[in-house]
Amino acid sequence: MFDITLLVMGKLKEKFYLSAAAEYEKRLKGYCNFKIVELPEYRLAENPSPAEIQAGLEKEADLILTKIPKGAWFCVLTPEGKIISSEDLADKIRDIKNSGKSSACFLIGSSFGMAQRVKDKADFKLSMGKMTFPHHLARIMVLEQLYRAEAIQAGSKYHK
Repeated sequence: MFDITLLVMGKLKEKFYLSAAAEYEKRLKGYCNFKIVELPEYRLAENPSPAEIQAGLEKEADLILTKIPKGAWFCVLTPEGKIISSEDLADKIRDIKNSGKSSACFLIGSSFGMAQRVKDKADFKLSMGKMTFPHHLARIMVLEQLYRAEAIQAGSKYHK
């Protein structure tokens, strides 16, 4: 069975996000070996300077790069990434599976984004659009889209 890992910076706290995440995790596990890995966000001062932000992103990058499963196709979610449809995401994941890869890893960075070296390591850069979303909501949206992609591949009626 194909493995999908979602790396996320920070923890969910709100019950409604926790509930939604748990539901999509449960659904995804019907299609693949799925896991979320929560990584700690680097703590910054109240009004960090650009240099402090960059230093924090570099510290996060050190941890992120150790958590990408070996041999996994790696995708970062970033505003400068490509905007694709749900069907295109399903096709992309299908192509990864057909290429012989046994796993994919997606990353949602911290509130300040991610270090360039993490983006450079990515096989694909994906954008959720031009709007800005809270990171916790973005996590739910990514979970739903991963579930939708798996449902599309399976021919499920979920995707209409």
